[in-house]
Amino acid sequence: MFNRANQTRVRAALPRKASSTTVYTDENAAPADTKTTKLPRRGAAGAKAVGVLQPKIAGNPVATRKRAALTDISNATGVEPPAKQLKTRTAEVANPLPRAAPRSRSDSVESSATVAAETVPAAKRKRPEDSQTAESDLEIATTDKRAKVPDWDDLDAEDVDDPLMVTEYVEDIFDYMLHLEVRALPNPCYMDQQRELSWKMRGILVDWLIDVHGKFRLLGETLFLTVNLIDRFLSLRTVSLVKLQLVGITSMFCAAKYEEIMPPSVHNFVYMTDNGYTEEEVLEAERYLLKVLNFDLSYPNPLNFLRRVSKADGYDLQTRTIAKYLMDISLVDHRLLACPPSMLAAAGTYLARQMLNRGGWDANLRHYSGYTEMEILPCVQLMVEYLAQPIQHENLFKKYTNKRLCKASIVARDWVQAQYPQLVPSGSRDAVVIAPSLNPPATDLVEDVAL
Repeated sequence: MFNRANQTRVRAALPRKASSTTVYTDENAAPADTKTTKLPRRGAAGAKAVGVLQPKIAGNPVATRKRAALTDISNATGVEPPAKQLKTRTAEVANPLPRAAPRSRSDSVESSATVAAETVPAAKRKRPEDSQTAESDLEIATTDKRAKVPDWDDLDAEDVDDPLMVTEYVEDIFDYMLHLEVRALPNPCYMDQQRELSWKMRGILVDWLIDVHGKFRLLGETLFLTVNLIDRFLSLRTVSLVKLQLVGITSMFCAAKYEEIMPPSVHNFVYMTDNGYTEEEVLEAERYLLKVLNFDLSYPNPLNFLRRVSKADGYDLQTRTIAKYLMDISLVDHRLLACPPSMLAAAGTYLARQMLNRGGWDANLRHYSGYTEMEILPCVQLMVEYLAQPIQHENLFKKYTNKRLCKASIVARDWVQAQYPQLVPSGSRDAVVIAPSLNPPATDLVEDVAL
């Protein structure tokens, strides 16, 4: 503990407070006027003398002391600069630089862009020619698209207030789908590398899958994706005949899980093969198929483009139903493998309108389908040739004989036989050629093909 004498010595050693005489300088405050304040005055004996008035001058502040730990805490403006800095500043004032001319806003933007580009690594910089090329390609594509189809009506303007139609993105969506459909096309000549398979066997498999698809009541998108997965897989791998049905059922299993809300289980698919394969074989085949396809199941099927074309057709139900049947022909006829889905939708709509006398291929149909009449005629010709032949795929034909589907298969075949009798083989009018059916189990396919 400190005694009273020690406390007195400590107080005497401490510096006296200077707060009463220190001027607080605020750079944001208004200039202070000369005022008077009371200052303590000490007598000879050290006693305080109160009541003496002295002027307070704002221009002579009392500087604070230096502290060793925090260096100088006084105002920087009151610090005398070193002689070297003072000489430099004097030279700058004596020889000022010429004042630069004021720059415009564009000049400042360009200079800032240049500085930003210099800070970016050379590997990540975007070359000007690349951006110019991309912009020119986009302008050319847009110009060609607009110039290709003049005088078309903006039918999307009717759906501006409908958020589900996303009219502001519809052009970008279908442009991306047109890019994607090319990547998802299989090799149209892949059967040349298959040792035990033929196009006839593929048609039998797909016709059986159409029957399975109908019994499960799956979506149309599931069927198109199933056949696309089969063709893409066979384009990359050689498959034996006894494994062909396994590839088909596995492809539908994957497509159902991709498109359906409640897909059938693997047990249901095994049952459809009459237990020709086990569940473990289907699951193992699923893993292998996805690995070969790099897990890429994206496929813009013809139904997506048909909905777009139907907008220009006024959403006519009968035209749309017959067009669906004509597009399904591409599932069983291998000659249509080279036609992209957008062309199949346009060709199906064109031929269906011809059958129903709905008029020509006007500007709206050309714009919303993306094809002119001359571009789709080769695909239309293949569809007509298929309809002129005897019925080879019974399940596909029976699927569209339903009244609910406008009896599309019957209407289409009757129209072709009436309009193109020269294409119909003699003695085969209304004839039905029953191809070897792919009845389960898978061994039946081998026996039927061998006959």
